[in-house]
Amino acid sequence: MAKRILTVVVLVPLAIILIALAVANRAPTAFTFDPFNPGNPALTISLPLFALLFLALIVGMFIGSMATWFRQGRYRRIARQRNAEVEKLKKQTPPAAQNSESKGALVHRAA
Repeated sequence: MAKRILTVVVLVPLAIILIALAVANRAPTAFTFDPFNPGNPALTISLPLFALLFLALIVGMFIGSMATWFRQGRYRRIARQRNAEVEKLKKQTPPAAQNSESKGALVHRAA
């Protein structure tokens, strides 16, 4: 239900705005990769403005996602180390102790 509300309240107006932006900016715009010689045809492309805007949005989202992924790398490494430690401790614990601990935890919670 919350997902449907999110779709209706956020994504539908956003889609309408993006469609209006695309329709209003259909004219070709020159984009050059050489700031010192903007007339160089080898480094200039001509695309509709909305395509350039969408491309910039996609590139920005990709760069932001990669930056976030790299910044969270240490947390993923810590989680992997802790999971490996838990698995190691599970292997070291005898099966009878594991069963009694889990049963005791359930009884203790129920009481």
